[in-house]
Amino acid sequence: MNGWKGQGWPGGPVLLVVMLLVCTLGLVGCGVYSANTGRVDESLKHLAVRYLENMTAQPSIGVDLTESIIQAVQTDNTLKIVPEGDADTILSGRVVRYHLREVMTSDNLTVNEYQVQISVVLDLVRRDTGEAIFKQKRFNGTGNYLLDDPNGSSEDTARQEAAEEIVKDILAMVVQGW
Repeated sequence: MNGWKGQGWPGGPVLLVVMLLVCTLGLVGCGVYSANTGRVDESLKHLAVRYLENMTAQPSIGVDLTESIIQAVQTDNTLKIVPEGDADTILSGRVVRYHLREVMTSDNLTVNEYQVQISVVLDLVRRDTGEAIFKQKRFNGTGNYLLDDPNGSSEDTARQEAAEEIVKDILAMVVQGW
């Protein structure tokens, strides 16, 4: 090769023009990125969240999950949490499952790892018409913990992990899924 002098370059000027065009188009696509998809209906920007009914024996799980959902929506800031009378949409539902499942046992058949499984069923409806945006939608979350874990995992940390998974899925459905 004799270097770049406009001649003798593999592909010649046509390839150079194509490469410059591809690079330019690539840079144009790297503009400002926003996590907001812009898909939220402007008439549905105000959300009320009713406290979830607890159908399990686990105390306070409905309250804890409701507060986590509200916090996540406020942090996302796409929708505004408002009292029910000011809402465009209402999120309601119930916690239908809280289960501890044995995940791992030792050689002597002693359980040393558990999984917390939580399920909620939710409805999202328009307040003015009662029309369902989604109805009886099930959300599930899991979290694991070790007994006597030196890193401090516990049923509470596994419960929080499961709740975070559920809240993430709810937020994706409520903010982006309609």
